[in-house]
Amino acid sequence: MENPQPLILYSGPLSMFGAKVQIAALEKGMDLELVMVPFEMKRLYHPKHPEVARINPKQQVPVLVHGELEIFDSTQIFEYLEELQPEPPLWPPGREAKARARLLEHQSDEVYFPPVIRLMSLQDQPQDAVAIAAREASMSYYRKMDSLLADRDYLAGPFSFADIAFYMAQLFGERMGAAMDEATPRLLAWRERISRRPAVRQVAGAMAAYLLSQNRPLPAFLAALLPAR
Repeated sequence: MENPQPLILYSGPLSMFGAKVQIAALEKGMDLELVMVPFEMKRLYHPKHPEVARINPKQQVPVLVHGELEIFDSTQIFEYLEELQPEPPLWPPGREAKARARLLEHQSDEVYFPPVIRLMSLQDQPQDAVAIAAREASMSYYRKMDSLLADRDYLAGPFSFADIAFYMAQLFGERMGAAMDEATPRLLAWRERISRRPAVRQVAGAMAAYLLSQNRPLPAFLAALLPAR
């Protein structure tokens, strides 16, 4: 790397977006100083970490500091890491392929995840019409991704940030009741394939351990990532 100063990532134990960045950095073999900000299941991110509050007007993680550079938003951080250390690449080669992969990453956050957010406030009302519609939207998205995997192992061809993004988003979807099932076998196999990657096991496994410490239920695929004790 051209800049020898440490990479400092501010994240949280249940930050889906911070986890995306952390996995990408691990996949690239980058040294990352991880700062977990204050978080509690009832109060969430309160009090705000002063550096996060100073750097990000939205006062949210993840935030990356690299020398004098201070940036936020998981996609922006990833793009910086990709330029900082291009190998191994986490976008496919070629302009069109990169554009498709970037669109898939964007869709994970902006198309797939909004219904999951709606489910978060309806955990005790699974038969609410809004909850039913949210699960149906999730299943529709799963079917599209399953079709995409008909001729490939990963969403954009080679393993990419698009896979990291959807894996983490779906992890939260599964926790909120938008589970995948045998109707999307290729997508289930894809999730198992991603789960076996050491970087994913490290980050998602730590998240599973935190949830367990808070007596929160774990989907079976996530429980399988718990660090051996």
